[in-house]
Amino acid sequence: MNRLIKNCTAIMTGRRDEPRSPATDIRIENGIITEMGILVARPGEAVTDARGCVAYPGWVNTHHHLFQSLLKGEPQGLNQSLSAWLASTPYRFRGAFEEDTFRIAARIGLVELVRSGCTTVADHHYLYWPDMPFDGAAILFDEAEKLGVRFVLCRGGATQTRGLEQDLPTALRPEKFDSWMQDVERLTGQYHQPQADAMRRVVMAPTTTLHSTTPQELRDSARLARALGIRLHSHLSETVDYLDAARAKFGMTPLQFCAEQEWIGEDVWFAHLVKLLPEEIALLGAAGSGIAHCPQSNARLGSGIADLVSLEQAGVKISIGVDGAASNEAADMQSETHAAWQLQRARKGMLAQPHYAGGQFEGGGDAATIEDVIRWGTSGGAEILGLATGELRPGMAADIAVYQLDDPRYFGLHDMAIGPVACGGRAKLKAILCQGRMIVDNDAIPGMDCAELGQQAAEAVKRLQHRAGVR
Repeated sequence: MNRLIKNCTAIMTGRRDEPRSPATDIRIENGIITEMGILVARPGEAVTDARGCVAYPGWVNTHHHLFQSLLKGEPQGLNQSLSAWLASTPYRFRGAFEEDTFRIAARIGLVELVRSGCTTVADHHYLYWPDMPFDGAAILFDEAEKLGVRFVLCRGGATQTRGLEQDLPTALRPEKFDSWMQDVERLTGQYHQPQADAMRRVVMAPTTTLHSTTPQELRDSARLARALGIRLHSHLSETVDYLDAARAKFGMTPLQFCAEQEWIGEDVWFAHLVKLLPEEIALLGAAGSGIAHCPQSNARLGSGIADLVSLEQAGVKISIGVDGAASNEAADMQSETHAAWQLQRARKGMLAQPHYAGGQFEGGGDAATIEDVIRWGTSGGAEILGLATGELRPGMAADIAVYQLDDPRYFGLHDMAIGPVACGGRAKLKAILCQGRMIVDNDAIPGMDCAELGQQAAEAVKRLQHRAGVR
């Protein structure tokens, strides 16, 4: 259906050169934005009255673990840093997932994202072990299709385990490399769409580059991915443990190791990148690789704050991901972008020194603008994923979030356009469109009963706790 979004109070484009559009109206034909300006409705054209609303590109979430949506606030891991948290929460519970609990977890995470204005989700799905009784990838694609969002399956996996996993359940047994690669080929053939406006993509994504495979397997996975025409993704340098492990195992930095295994380039992006040495930032930038910045998870686990300003200046592509809900109890893109805006400023402010000690600035209030954060969370993510989305301009896919800022949280704003990021919370959605299709209408997802989903979640948590032996 062709549609006209009419009377927007403001339009944020996600573009670097023109972050705000002077237009008030957006015309959509066959899933594509065809005009922006002051437009007149045509006969038979559906009209969305966006009076009092602001329009953003749909958010592009470049790193998630949807299965963790049933592990929010898990007590044993709540006050742990990364390594201890991995053992306490996701690895302890992963063997407790069955098909029904996995599907409910995926649905919760996707619904949470959509209700924040997200239209593209890249899920780093590493819940694999030999002879699994269900196909998690099929469930993820199915749930995403039902909601009408773009879905990128980052097919995780491991052929070896870390010491912290040795005494954990059978579900932690590693896969055989050949079986894993065969499954990547199967998934690519079954789901991957190469076109720029794809609704489905597949990515090669070992769980970690340092711990999950051998160096030769890592090289082979990169070569297979490129032969298949798919991108590459993994965790890297989330904490200082990565620096220690890379030096102890390989005598080099984490990024040097990845580069030697051909895991660097414009088709590669890494989650986190909190603990990088200056030479690693330069190496990433020269290669045109990207980051999925996960500020809330990095803060929750005490990992630190990635230096997005230095990374972008070096040429690294910047995007935003929410990470798993087990380390980020608010796994949505509005709260994530709000945190990204604030924490980049906090990071710079922490470096401030008094003038008598050689300091040159007072604080970090200029470290990142709202426009920067919107660009990172929209067109930045689309560029990393190789999609023609993330910008509001003619010729782009019509992935659009229309926020109705009628909550007291947004009252008193001098600039309504910045509200969804600057004020945090969850803004009411007048509409969300993905490829021009209405997937949220007047703050409701068609066919979605959130109260029922909440009840299903509560029951699923009890089943997980029982299966994991929680008393």
